[in-house]
Amino acid sequence: MSSNINLTDMPFDDYLILSLNNISTQFNRYISILIFFFGVIGNIINIFVLSQKNFRTNSCGWLFLISSIVNLISLFFALITRIMNGWATDPTETIAWLCKFRAHIVFSSRTIALWLITFATIDRWFLSNINVHRRHLSTLKNAQRSAIFITIFSIILYAQMFYCYEANLMNTPLKCYGKTKVCRHLTDLSLTFITVLCPLFVMIIFGLLTISNIRQSHRRIQILKTENIDHSVNKSSGLSNENPQQKLKRKTDRSLLRMLFVQVIILTILTLPLSIQKLYSTISSENISPVEDAIDMFVYNMAILLYCISNGMPFYIYTLCGGTIFRKALSDFIQTMKRKIIC
Repeated sequence: MSSNINLTDMPFDDYLILSLNNISTQFNRYISILIFFFGVIGNIINIFVLSQKNFRTNSCGWLFLISSIVNLISLFFALITRIMNGWATDPTETIAWLCKFRAHIVFSSRTIALWLITFATIDRWFLSNINVHRRHLSTLKNAQRSAIFITIFSIILYAQMFYCYEANLMNTPLKCYGKTKVCRHLTDLSLTFITVLCPLFVMIIFGLLTISNIRQSHRRIQILKTENIDHSVNKSSGLSNENPQQKLKRKTDRSLLRMLFVQVIILTILTLPLSIQKLYSTISSENISPVEDAIDMFVYNMAILLYCISNGMPFYIYTLCGGTIFRKALSDFIQTMKRKIIC
């Protein structure tokens, strides 16, 4: 009863700060565990399913496979410490080298994961292009080169974490945080523009261009059909003489394109809040009230959790939107695991 009286008598600002901090703690305790559980399981299954030949030999499928591996790494390093912080002590808050290492892995893996999906969008644009030379750029080798490039770039981009991030800080949003104003602005702007906004912008542009390519291809086929040269259409498109392997490849390409479009839309929804929050914190005044600071921290925590959902959602998108191709591959994987367990 006395605790209720204390809360009632508490000034509104103090009550609001206490409430926001409590909600953040509860989300770190329970929602983080759910995201981690479903995200890790989903990414592990993704890795096994996408490792099957018809996916791993496809340039877009291979990029999905590597992004699932990177998402798994990102979830481990981003969420385990948040879960620990909700229940006990986060070691990255007090151990300097662990603080620096975790920050570098989290930021670089987020960059790699988002840009891999961006390269998958560009790959689908190449594949859907009317220009045959551009279609030939959709290759597994180019996908592998893109993955190597963005991995090296991301590691170099966030190498500054080993200098900028420090443990045991006071008067900062987190105890493991950028130790100077310049460091914080550099990290926030890198995350906002290079990690989130640039890849999202490229995804949207090439997604629209891919849709335009598909519409152009459909219009060409319709025009040819009205001129009564259906036989030439079939021959030029290669549909009449397709063998089963070519049909499977074409069906896989369509499934991957559908999976990609849905993933781009959901990624945009889930990753934009963090970039907006980081941009706001960069341009806002540092002399803010305790209430504003608590609200900013609450929004930051929610944005982080949304971003982590984006790392854990691909399997569920692929299952729902991947059509019979992905679901059949998933079923084959489950049947193989059952046989191994029985044996």
